[in-house]
Amino acid sequence: MGFGDLEPTPVYDAYWEFAAKRQEVFFNRMLNKTFPWTDDEIIQKYKFTNAYRASDRVSQYLIKNVIYNKEFYTPEDQCFRILFFKLFNKIETWDYMESNLGEIAYSSYNYEKYNQLLTRKIQNDERIYSAAYIMPSGKSCFGFDKKHQNNLKLLEYMMNTGLSKKIAQVNNLRELYKVLLNYPTLGSFLAFQFTIDINYSELCDFSEMSFVVAGPGAKNGIIKCFRDLKGYEYEDIIRYMAERQDVEFEKRGLKFKSLFGRSLQLIDCQNLFCETDKYARVAHPNICGLDDRKRIKQQYVNRNLNKIEYFYPPKWRINDRINM
Repeated sequence: MGFGDLEPTPVYDAYWEFAAKRQEVFFNRMLNKTFPWTDDEIIQKYKFTNAYRASDRVSQYLIKNVIYNKEFYTPEDQCFRILFFKLFNKIETWDYMESNLGEIAYSSYNYEKYNQLLTRKIQNDERIYSAAYIMPSGKSCFGFDKKHQNNLKLLEYMMNTGLSKKIAQVNNLRELYKVLLNYPTLGSFLAFQFTIDINYSELCDFSEMSFVVAGPGAKNGIIKCFRDLKGYEYEDIIRYMAERQDVEFEKRGLKFKSLFGRSLQLIDCQNLFCETDKYARVAHPNICGLDDRKRIKQQYVNRNLNKIEYFYPPKWRINDRINM
């Protein structure tokens, strides 16, 4: 795939520079260096996700505490745990539920109990959902007044229709995505995010270089990186970036340090387009995407969070390199 006819904007250069600097922040934090971990004032001031999706705090919690928490779970229970966590995508919600339930598993699931606990948390004016993305309310499908009630019923429906067995039968990431996309209220963005999260587990094992779906933020970033897409699909351009990464970093003299030997995957390049969209609002405010937003909502606050002991899906075979 040539893409020689695409004319890049200055945001294209910013994409690669941002990826290298954000990954530099990741390693500087890991090495306990003092803040700020970069000389880039925009990255210092605003909140951005990691260059690698699996390195983000919530993904790390999912991988370590939900999927690989050293307990044995049946495929059905494992599927339920992943999806329950992702419906809310909030560590505090999971901790709260687990502390009250003892365990989170489909084999012991009770709607009334789960609903009661979540309702109590809402009544205490505590948020149960992450602000990272918006879960649809699902009221038109399941008929309940509260979003969490409809989401629980969605999860019940997914489990009752044998989702864990369907996962075992798919042959690739695209097929898994299509299975999830068929469920009510799961649009293309959520279905793909859930696909990646399930693929962290041992329920399946597909290459993250095999399939990608561009989310709204990534599409914005892609539009900002090129003056005209020349008819190319967003997903084709994401693949182009993943395949060109070594050449592009070297061309710019950027010392990009990979994730312990694992190069940027399609999902990571997709996320980087989303973050580049945000970065460009400040760095290149005159270059517009599909919308004309000029501000980044979340500023970075250097809180004393617990240090993350990084752990990745064992099938990636990089965990033994982390402390080298």
